[in-house]
Amino acid sequence: MANELQMSPQLEQIHGEIKDNFRALSNGFQRLNNIKDSNRQSKQLEELTGRMKECKRLVKEFDREIKVEESKNPPEVNKQLNDEKQSMIKELNSYVQLRKTYMNSLDNKRVELFDMGAGASEPMAEENVRMASAMSNQELIDAGVKTMNETDQAIERSKQVVEQTIEVGTQTAVTLKGQTEQMGRIVNELDTIQFSIKKASQLVKEIGRQVATDKCIMLFLFLIVCGVIAIIIVKIVNPSNKNIRDIPGLAPPAPSRRLLYARDP
Repeated sequence: MANELQMSPQLEQIHGEIKDNFRALSNGFQRLNNIKDSNRQSKQLEELTGRMKECKRLVKEFDREIKVEESKNPPEVNKQLNDEKQSMIKELNSYVQLRKTYMNSLDNKRVELFDMGAGASEPMAEENVRMASAMSNQELIDAGVKTMNETDQAIERSKQVVEQTIEVGTQTAVTLKGQTEQMGRIVNELDTIQFSIKKASQLVKEIGRQVATDKCIMLFLFLIVCGVIAIIIVKIVNPSNKNIRDIPGLAPPAPSRRLLYARDP
């Protein structure tokens, strides 16, 4: 049938996938007849349900592609494609009905098993009634008191467990609160330390600049003092050197004086 129909490559691919899923559904339902275990049957039905959902999705996609290509194909081809779509929908519906039949059969089996289980517990209940009827009033009272005591003890143990749980929870909350506060203090201390480190770095830089400035000033003063000393030495050694000006505030060396005296005629 697929070979007789004129399909685009996209339609052929979708049509082939649908047919593959239909073959898988047919084989799956055939295997389901040979499975006796209800759990395995349920699992097989779940797999087949997934296949049917995939088929439904592919049929919708096939229908969309037909509508897209409807204007390109002649009416006869469109009619054949729509007929093929309806045929696939009918086949899919047949598998859906078959699945419902198997599901109903499984549900009936489970109900029967449940009824058998309930019937098995009835003899034990009757035996308990016979044992109670054979006991005296005092024995019944004692048994009732014993049961009540056991119940009270179980309740007390439950209360202790609850109290211990509450206590542990309270201690955990207190511990978490303390740790949270400690983490907050640590964060604040780290911020303070970081700020102090920044201030110290700035102070060190300023001190370094001041020290460098002081060294330069001392160097200049030293050079000035050395120059003055050199000029003084040169002036003392060679006072007649006119190339060197007199130092302000420093008197030039006194010239040698000669004593003059008058002779008597």
